[in-house]
Amino acid sequence: MSYPAADNVKLFDFVGRAFVAFLFAMAVPGKVTGYSSKVNYIVSRGIPEPLASFLLIAAIVVLIAGSILFVFSPNTRIGASLLLLFLVPTTLIFHTFPVDAGFVRNLAVIGSLILAITRSTAGATPNFRAIR
Repeated sequence: MSYPAADNVKLFDFVGRAFVAFLFAMAVPGKVTGYSSKVNYIVSRGIPEPLASFLLIAAIVVLIAGSILFVFSPNTRIGASLLLLFLVPTTLIFHTFPVDAGFVRNLAVIGSLILAITRSTAGATPNFRAIR
């Protein structure tokens, strides 16, 4: 038997995950079409060129896989973990010195991903009770 309140929670959970993933998915086209300029920007932050190219390719793959898994996988922890794997070093390397608006935005998204990881129940209705 399905309960309307549980269906609403699942719907809002899906919509919330889709909105968060949209932020990451929208970053992919610019990284692909402006590949060389993105590599140059990474190099300007002190990362050697061969590593910068590898990291950008890895970032594109992680962004795509993480976004898809975060929205559509029955276990959203994997997708959220991949997105955190991208977002934490990106925030530290590109938004910390000097601190900019991206830093604050990324902290908020990091918080939402941590909540998704710690509160996820692998496809069931999310459990928002305090962990004891």
